Parts: sequence; C-alpha cells; structure tokens
Amino acid sequence: MFYVVLLAMVAGFLAMRLYSVLGKRTGHEQPLPRAAEDRPATLSVPRSIAPVGEVREIANRNIEPRAEPGLRSIVAGEPGFDVSQFLEGAQAAYRMVLEAFWKGDEDTLAELAVDDVRAAFGEAIAARHAAGEVLDNRLVTIERAMIADASLSGRDARITVRFDADIAAITRDAEGNVIAGSMTDAVETHDVWTFARTLKSSDPNWKLADTDEA
Repeated sequence: MFYVVLLAMVAGFLAMRLYSVLGKRTGHEQPLPRAAEDRPATLSVPRSIAPVGEVREIANRNIEPRAEPGLRSIVAGEPGFDVSQFLEGAQAAYRMVLEAFWKGDEDTLAELAVDDVRAAFGEAIAARHAAGEVLDNRLVTIERAMIADASLSGRDARITVRFDADIAAITRDAEGNVIAGSMTDAVETHDVWTFARTLKSSDPNWKLADTDEA
C-alpha cells in the first residue's frame, strides 16, 4: 500500500511539472511543424542579378558575352536590377510600341520613347496619314529577345535588345482596300532596340532610345 501511495505521489509531482512547463492544453494547439510565427526568423535576400560582378544565368542564355561587362556595371550602380524582369518588360514594351505606331497613337509613344524616337515615329505616322494609308498589322509572336549590348556612363544606362519576331502586316488605302501585305503569311522581323534609363532615378521605366534592324 505504501508503494502505491508513493507511486501516486511521484505521478502527481511529474504531472505538475509538465503542467508548469507546457501549460494547460485546450485541444486546439497547432500540430508540428511549428507555426511560422514561432519559427526562428530567416534572413531574406533581395533579388538581384547576383553578387556584384556576376551576371545571373538566364534560361536559353539570352545574353551575348559582350553585354556582360555593361550589365555588371548596371548591377553595381543599382543592385535591384534583374535581367529576367528587364527582358520581360522589354518584350512588353516592344509590343506596345509597335501597336501604338501602327494605330498612330502618339500619346502612348510619348510615354514609351525618348523625344527623338517619338518625333521620328510621329513623322512616319504623319506621312502615312498624308498618303491615306492605314496599317492593319499584328504581332504574332516574339520568338526570342536577347540582350546584345549594355553600357553605363555615369548614371545613364543603356541596354540593347535584339527581337526576333513574326509579324502579319497589311497596308490598306483610304477605302480599306489591301494594297500590300497579307494577314495569313507572317513575316520574320529582326529588330535591334536600345532602351535607356537614369539609374536610381524616381522613374523606374526604361524608354526606347534607338531603333534599328538586325
């Protein structure tokens, strides 16, 4: 009987110790693994090309070797710069600029291009209107966008991108008659566009600064 009482006292003592360490269980505690707020804090690493001096490898290797030194300089000047995001934005800008030019939307072109390029687009649009011609073009697909060159002078960064794309193009006269092109046969195009931006400026957007054909 003595041993039974002694064991009961020991059991009671252990129960009290567990209660004081773990607290009273309610039946609603989170199972393992621990909730995020209970885990040790982890160090977040901001996205960038890589440690300064290295250019992150991109799928399909969309950077020509001669562009790498310039990209390293741009990353050093603005560590938040990301090559993949830039290429995505460049492809979106390529589509938007082409569509704005085809439609004669000079307001949109003013937002996407520097003054000289916008003025050149404006002259071409004016000549088209004077001839009574209308472009009925469509960007079918961008096959590839590759960074061909990059440079940094002071805070002025420039990145040149080669676009390989398929475009369906039709030119119509004032009456809507087709005078050139075809919507069923896409034409391969190879454009070389240069985008410019002042690093660490309040404006995060890159603008089209030059256009050429490959």
